[in-house]
Amino acid sequence: MKGLVIFMLKLESLSKQFDSVTAVDKVSFSIPEGEVFGLLGANGAGKTTTLRMLATMLSPTGGTATVCGHDIIKEPAEVRARIGIMFGGETGLYERLTARENMLYFARLGDVPEDEARRRIDSLAETFSFAEHLDKWASKLSKGTRQKVAFARAILHNPNVMLFDEPTLGLDVTSKREAEDFILRCRDEGKSIIVSDHTMSTVEKLCSRVGILKNGRLLDIGTVEDLTTRNGCASLEEVFFKLAGQPAELNEPTLVKRKGLFGRGNR
Repeated sequence: MKGLVIFMLKLESLSKQFDSVTAVDKVSFSIPEGEVFGLLGANGAGKTTTLRMLATMLSPTGGTATVCGHDIIKEPAEVRARIGIMFGGETGLYERLTARENMLYFARLGDVPEDEARRRIDSLAETFSFAEHLDKWASKLSKGTRQKVAFARAILHNPNVMLFDEPTLGLDVTSKREAEDFILRCRDEGKSIIVSDHTMSTVEKLCSRVGILKNGRLLDIGTVEDLTTRNGCASLEEVFFKLAGQPAELNEPTLVKRKGLFGRGNR
């Protein structure tokens, strides 16, 4: 039907409580096909906890969310098959495997056929300029190269939805631009993407809409033009500091730190 909007992600009053700490407080928004949505907030604002719930790493204590129509609580396996995830500073690579072996391992987890996986690995390695490092142990890779391998690993199975928490962390200027351009290409292919990043220029370049979080609450949401006009500011940076520039009162608990690929929060 012409004009029908298909929402790939839908959050309805999604919440997470850790004892007396409310990390995410009734957050609601929807993301259609082919949109890059930005999450902005100071440390402890609830960005990472929100993404980890969408990735089924943590179970919500309130509300719900669907990914490609699948409930994150009732259908975690279906959700995982349709998402690509990467959290800045956590590459998830096995030190005693080569970059290629790491990617093949995760491709098998994503049920990617062996021949296709090898083709995609070679293609992604060329795209992100780490082809010469494919057969080196992960423990011997530089921080920037590890980040590029982790980025490629996250999208190897060609997911419909991508969740990126500071995806360009540790990358040099050239690699950062390559990563940004790749995200935009994924958007043009109809992928739905959430990007959490502290770099305003990255958010402005990639995201058609932005949500601003503070202390677990979604304070405002809209295009950069909407946000600046509504808040009487000249730039997204001004909006951010006006609404959420002060440090969060509580940091997100260490419980959100991942153990293994998907942690224990979904059990």
